[in-house]
Amino acid sequence: MSIDPGKAIGAELPERHVEWDEADVLLYHLALGAGSRPGDQTDPKALRYTTENDLHVLPSFGVVTPTLRDTDSPSLELPGCDIDLAAVLHGSQEIVVHTPLPTRARGTARTRISNVWDKGKAAVIVQESATRDDSGELLFTTRSSIFVKGEGGFGGERGPSSKVQPPDRATDLDTTFATTAQQALLYRLCGDRNPLHSDPAFAELAGYPEPILHGLCSYGIVLRIVVDELLDADVSVVAGFNARFAGVVFPGETIRVQAWDEGERVIVSATIAGGAPDRDGAPVLADTVLTKR
Repeated sequence: MSIDPGKAIGAELPERHVEWDEADVLLYHLALGAGSRPGDQTDPKALRYTTENDLHVLPSFGVVTPTLRDTDSPSLELPGCDIDLAAVLHGSQEIVVHTPLPTRARGTARTRISNVWDKGKAAVIVQESATRDDSGELLFTTRSSIFVKGEGGFGGERGPSSKVQPPDRATDLDTTFATTAQQALLYRLCGDRNPLHSDPAFAELAGYPEPILHGLCSYGIVLRIVVDELLDADVSVVAGFNARFAGVVFPGETIRVQAWDEGERVIVSATIAGGAPDRDGAPVLADTVLTKR
């Protein structure tokens, strides 16, 4: 296993066709737990996510569109990179939405490796992607990183630090969301069949006592809660959402979401609430910011 930054940085990945319709959007929202709370079946705001009537698209849906139809484990065929899936964790995710996402679209996603950072005991591979519809309109851009254990120490730069400190005042939002035991099994139908989230033996190989929830599922859950509770469930207000994956969620655990509305942006923190003593307060998302339009 190895990484050659000289070959990796700047490399273009094969472009991917993207296509989705209302059914894909509905499945994604349901996989995030939309409609699962008591009363959601009659709440107009909740029904915006779970029925075709006045369907709104949560901006984080854009992140999954390039792999929406995938049924195999994620591909790690990256130029200059020979890495093991069991050593990989999602490090961070950002999406910038240039226009509210439509309920159906066809287009193309173009991706390149923008950087490889050396963290000593691990490497971080950064990818940037732009998705346009068939007319050429730029819908959204994403920036993501994967954390590859055991592949650091090659003498590269450590990369920037983007710490976000919550303001020293009371929160504008402090709530919880209980994930379900089947949450990862449902979310994997949105195109992420990584066995880390479904296969106990693979999860143990990766160092976990059981399969963990997809980081992007936690990412979408937290965004939906903030949009619903602070933005009156208006997805069009969201211009961007950026988060660092600071810890894991085991399906069935409860996520605590705290947020501070700062006007043009919302600073967010997500942690585990309750459960085992060593899990209460464990980080989920950190350095998390929702940018308003």
